[in-house]
Amino acid sequence: MIKKNYLEDLNSSKKPFIIYKSDKGFDLYTDFSKKIVLTDSNIEKFINESTKLKSKNKETDLFIGFFGYEILNNLIGVKIKKQKSLKFPKGIFYKPETKLKLPVKLDYKASKIIKSNNLFRININKASYKVIFDKFKNKIKSGETYQIKICTKYSNKSHVDALDYFCRLVKTNMAPEAFMIKDKNYSIISCSPENLITKKNDLITTKPIAGTLKKTNKLNKVKALAFFKKNIKESKEHNMIVDMERSDLSKICKAGSVKILKKKAVEEYKDLYHYVSLIGGRLKDNISSLDIIKAMMPGGSVIGCPKISTLNLLNKQEKESRNVYTGSFGYIRFNGNMRFNIIIRSILNYKNNSEISVASGVVIDSNAKHEFNENHIKAKALMDLYK
Repeated sequence: MIKKNYLEDLNSSKKPFIIYKSDKGFDLYTDFSKKIVLTDSNIEKFINESTKLKSKNKETDLFIGFFGYEILNNLIGVKIKKQKSLKFPKGIFYKPETKLKLPVKLDYKASKIIKSNNLFRININKASYKVIFDKFKNKIKSGETYQIKICTKYSNKSHVDALDYFCRLVKTNMAPEAFMIKDKNYSIISCSPENLITKKNDLITTKPIAGTLKKTNKLNKVKALAFFKKNIKESKEHNMIVDMERSDLSKICKAGSVKILKKKAVEEYKDLYHYVSLIGGRLKDNISSLDIIKAMMPGGSVIGCPKISTLNLLNKQEKESRNVYTGSFGYIRFNGNMRFNIIIRSILNYKNNSEISVASGVVIDSNAKHEFNENHIKAKALMDLYK
């Protein structure tokens, strides 16, 4: 049992730590013996060697951290042109020596209120979004892509108490893949709802999300499900992503083993409902951790379909680096088991610069105004923390 003021003491100690949502609360990782900053030249070596270390059957026999969007593109041979960037690391992983269980209700309140700037600059206004939207709509009509996610970024200059923000966020918007990292000059907090990889022995699953509906007083989960099933655009978007994730899994799974385990359910969050499915399969013999990561990342549900050609279209269009957004956070155990999410609904604060990135899917039936507004709905729960 941890001390009552443990989180407060840890937060004020300046010692790096990570909190990750678990089935029955949260797991806290700290006392890091290694910190590996990833580059395009060392990422493959890191992934390969992370599962060759001798396991002592400890819960800390793992590396935990994140892959950024850019490094995952490079890993699968997709190039990104030079963009405006914070020059934030492409990925960082830590070897913890301490793991503690935390309750669902995190007992932390900031000892002093930090006044944050709640005025955010958006990098694409409504008019600019419409131009990009129309361009991609033409790409869909010409068959270059079937679905594509337009990313918008909200940013400001703010000093934040990451633990305070995270605790308030999970109180109002708990998500199954929520996490936070706090280190010397950066923090990431996220209420990500989307699991990309859960691997246990030879079983691997993924839980794609495609479909978003703003909450109102007149809606509940039953009515939201009825909406998704009847809405042609949302159903088409969901089916495309499910098919793509099945295809990604089929590259690394035994023939005939890939199945839809949970089809088209609704999950409820603070400001919206999501349309989700669960897909699983049995891995082929001799599939490595690197094979899995190359097949599954970046997560297709936040990119579009088909993945590679759509990534190329996005990377030609986008003027700013995504940094951690649509990368993946999670862990690789020494025994090869792993769990990774997709980094969405997240705040990156680096050298007192905050970024909140969001994206909505464009298919042939999409409406520019609706998709632009959907992006704002997704960002709202995070921007509200700054008020």
